[in-house]
Amino acid sequence: MIFRLAGKIIIKDHASVVVDVNGVGYEALISLHTYSKIGSVGDDVIIYTHYVSRDDGVYLFGFEGLDEKKLFLQLITVSGIGPKVAVKILGGVGGDNLKKAIASEDSVMLTTIPGIGKKSAERIIVELKDKFSKDEILEDISSGDMRSDVLSALINLGYRQQESRKALEGIGSGDDFEFVLRQALIKLAGKQ
Repeated sequence: MIFRLAGKIIIKDHASVVVDVNGVGYEALISLHTYSKIGSVGDDVIIYTHYVSRDDGVYLFGFEGLDEKKLFLQLITVSGIGPKVAVKILGGVGGDNLKKAIASEDSVMLTTIPGIGKKSAERIIVELKDKFSKDEILEDISSGDMRSDVLSALINLGYRQQESRKALEGIGSGDDFEFVLRQALIKLAGKQ
């Protein structure tokens, strides 16, 4: 089992990425969310992966973080949702919107993804709503939104995405945008 890849991006497009790990290039299928979050060709990257072996081939799916991978693993437990469709869902609505749709039982939002009909959307909600508590989903969303805002602020201040993400690691979620931003800036300045 390949849990993650750490190396340099040598090829990247909207559907896949090739990561050079000590001279071996691993191709992973990715969502549009992951595509937008990882760096550019030549950048160092860490991609969390899920390995799938089927009759029609062997596939490696890549995710920018463990939260996205967890959602992917939840999606593929839903009957009728395979790994390629799960990646399409994550890329089409994103993890936070998927959680919101599950919490609010909003099947209409899921049907905006090409290839996901009303029955599939309802099945996703029915089969996943018990796997997450509504409070947990909404708490994760608000915490994630705030951290996304902090990440965006750091990038707007001129810091690279990769170093900004590292600066956010280990900082308590806190309720306060300013507190998290201040702590990240201290880390980036090398004071901690």
